[in-house]
Amino acid sequence: MTSFRRRLLPISLAVLIAGTALAPADAAGPADGAGSATGSYLAGRYAQHQDDWTAAARFTAQALAADPDDPALLRRTFLLRLGEGRMEPAIDHARRLLDDQGEPQMALTLLAADALATGKLDEADGFASRLPADGLGRFLAPLTRAWLATARGKTDEALAALQPLSGVQGFEALYNLHAALILDLAGRYDEAAARYAKVTETDAPLRVVQIVGNFMTRTGRKDEARKLYQTFQGNNPDGLLVEPALAAMANAPSETRPVPDARSGLAEALFDLGSALHHENADEPALLFGRIALHLRGDLALAHLLIGDITASRDHHEEALAAYKRLEMDPLLGWTARMREADSLARMDRNDEAIAILKALAAERPERTDAITRLGDLYRYSKRYAEAIPAYSTALERIGTPQERHWPLLYARAMSYEKTKQWPQAEADLQTALKLRPDEPSLLNFLGYSWIDRGEHLAKARAMVERAVELRPRDGYIVDSLGWALYMLGDYEAAVAKLERAVELKPGDPTINDHLGDAYWRAGRRNEARFQWMRALRNADEDTDKGAIQAKLEKGLPDQKAAAKQ
Repeated sequence: MTSFRRRLLPISLAVLIAGTALAPADAAGPADGAGSATGSYLAGRYAQHQDDWTAAARFTAQALAADPDDPALLRRTFLLRLGEGRMEPAIDHARRLLDDQGEPQMALTLLAADALATGKLDEADGFASRLPADGLGRFLAPLTRAWLATARGKTDEALAALQPLSGVQGFEALYNLHAALILDLAGRYDEAAARYAKVTETDAPLRVVQIVGNFMTRTGRKDEARKLYQTFQGNNPDGLLVEPALAAMANAPSETRPVPDARSGLAEALFDLGSALHHENADEPALLFGRIALHLRGDLALAHLLIGDITASRDHHEEALAAYKRLEMDPLLGWTARMREADSLARMDRNDEAIAILKALAAERPERTDAITRLGDLYRYSKRYAEAIPAYSTALERIGTPQERHWPLLYARAMSYEKTKQWPQAEADLQTALKLRPDEPSLLNFLGYSWIDRGEHLAKARAMVERAVELRPRDGYIVDSLGWALYMLGDYEAAVAKLERAVELKPGDPTINDHLGDAYWRAGRRNEARFQWMRALRNADEDTDKGAIQAKLEKGLPDQKAAAKQ
């Protein structure tokens, strides 16, 4: 929900997360108790600090069983169980929290949602009426009360409950979307159309396009729906979700509503908030909202994707894979889910499985470039450069004439060519990419540095690298390139100044330290040169020529006359 993310940016995360996120791992705990309870509590704190929610929930629940009256343990156990998706114990803990701690908003939200899911509208209203008016309650309360009124068929009351959102700067889109959904369910299509139109005035996210396009199709406006989809596709030509999503929308039965009832409407609202928080890196409350949304509507595919993305971002890739696998056959998100499965498998060093998925996707849709490009990236990250090149070449063949946005693909193939000692091909790709993106620092640096290192086009290369430094002055690698250009041009004092700055920016890089050692030597600073070469050896990686550095430590650099004869 990209647009909602942008509209939520002004909100302070300190305010948003208040009362929703887990207590910090070093929060005060039980002062005394049985040794086993204390051990479980400490183990839970450690697991939480390591971001292992499953283990943290298990240990904290053990501590709570030994000390059931501790409110801090109860709150932490509730949030951990909810984060795991263990809804029954989470609901039980939420009820106890209301008795012990007053009005915690995440517990109230879960209980209101659960009461709506089970048809207990009076109970749901009671919980919603107790939601706080600050923090996330400013947004939760209007949305929850509006959808509960909708569940009773009270459309005007629902719109009145939603009205406070209309006055909150940055929340106009969320207000108009949910007002439109409520009017749509009530059959008040003209009013709904006016609200939907306001949501799509700016660059609407895919979910909004899906909802509004479906409404247009259902109400006899298929041409408008087609235009909406085409506009979205034109604005997002390389979007991973776009093409398969639009095909799914076009083929969906027109009588199928994306949000068919009040229960689904509240799930949608909680997903919207969770998605916005995730894009602000507030993953704990985002995960909790995603879990409650799925409790209301287990088939809300975007909520499964949200949970997969959150767990993947926390390196919990087994959990992410489970979420993505649920979506493999989804007509809207199946392609995206399989791409992200491959990403998670690669992050787990299960490269063969990731490659198999990407190859299957690339063959399945030979007109698309995303899977074959990702395959090239995976080969390149695995240092399988010779295999990366044909993958990138296939992607470029599918593109036809590259546009400016395709420069990273040429850049990636150039890196692979350079690693396989095919410099003419790498040079050609870099020059083509620079025609598309003349002021891209990465391209200027790569080509400029390569020319410098090869002793070619030195004046032009220096100008390119100087421009790259101007554009990205705090990039140690680019500053190193300029220092090396000055070295190759024989301006050793100037080279030392630039290379010292590069080492400040990237102190552990062996190549930069090696370059500075060379510059010190040529500037007559022999002891400092040896110190930098020793640092380069100490930080050496698999690409470092350790033998060459060791030889310099033993013999120094040859004098320049001798070097010139070599």
